[in-house]
Amino acid sequence: MAGKRREYDEDDVRVRPGRASRPRTRTRPRHADAVDGFVIAVDRGRYTCVTEDDLTVGAGAKGGVGTVTAMRARELGRKSVVVGDRVALVGDTSGADGALARIVRIAERTSVLRRTADDDETTAEGRLERVVVANADQLVIVSSLADPPPRTGFIDRCLVAAYDADIEPLLCLTKADLAPPDAVLGYYTELDLRHVLIGPSVDLGDVRQLLSERISVMVGHSGVGKSTLVNRLVPAAARAVGTVSAIGRGRHTSTSAVALRLPPVPGGGKRTHPGWIVDTPGIRSFGLAHVSAESLLHGFPDLVEGTVECPPNCEHTPDEAECALDAWVAAGNADPRRLASYRRLLASRAGEIE
Repeated sequence: MAGKRREYDEDDVRVRPGRASRPRTRTRPRHADAVDGFVIAVDRGRYTCVTEDDLTVGAGAKGGVGTVTAMRARELGRKSVVVGDRVALVGDTSGADGALARIVRIAERTSVLRRTADDDETTAEGRLERVVVANADQLVIVSSLADPPPRTGFIDRCLVAAYDADIEPLLCLTKADLAPPDAVLGYYTELDLRHVLIGPSVDLGDVRQLLSERISVMVGHSGVGKSTLVNRLVPAAARAVGTVSAIGRGRHTSTSAVALRLPPVPGGGKRTHPGWIVDTPGIRSFGLAHVSAESLLHGFPDLVEGTVECPPNCEHTPDEAECALDAWVAAGNADPRRLASYRRLLASRAGEIE
């Protein structure tokens, strides 16, 4: 007699024992004991910071006492960390040789100075947007009066970027011993633009007062004397100084942005801090593709009032027959070169010209 066929149920299923997995959680550590820091240099994934105490009254400077080397914590994701960022640090914040802390938080930025990258940095998605510095409250535009000659188009671009980032501009004209400033200052006569003249024998007392208690970022073409000025303001900085080539272009000397503490102002009394300057590498262009057309106009305050009579949605180009800017300039309310520069930037932003 054939045996009765056995029926199986779930009790007969063998389950292979495995390692129990820990349920994931979205709860992140609060890092209540984190130390507040200020990023003064960035180099290949390592961030040099000073702690809050050193930021205001301590001795911290690039590579000196009071600096902490840190790396980004994984929990920051893709958030970038740039010079000028205020961050929260955990881990070894002693600043000892070989010590490494972690940046676990980035405070909300009060300002962000951006520029659109050069053509050689363009990707399939378009031109890259570079953050120059965070939390600056003053943009020092350094331009030489000779060797190389001043480029008002570059200054105009920097002014637009400053107004767009809500940063106060300061025009710094170097090599005042080689040429008079009249032509450049005349070009900006309708603007309430602060400026200083710098020469080998010029005392820097007024400049120090304008930089005191501020975080100022310096931008300029290579060869305009930016690093020379930085070395006069902060002798311990020892920034590399280059020469101008035979074709009138400066050679790049500064290779990375770095924040440098200014020495105390003589007779300045008790101040929160004497100020910081962020020295940036010499740049050939200051792209504005990230700036809206409306913000671009506000970089030319001498032209804004002239657009009141323009028709709605006027693009202010030479092809706009009813654009009121031409009549505004013809009436002597603004320099014709300013209108030409504005329209050139409009065309450049639209990709029509470089």
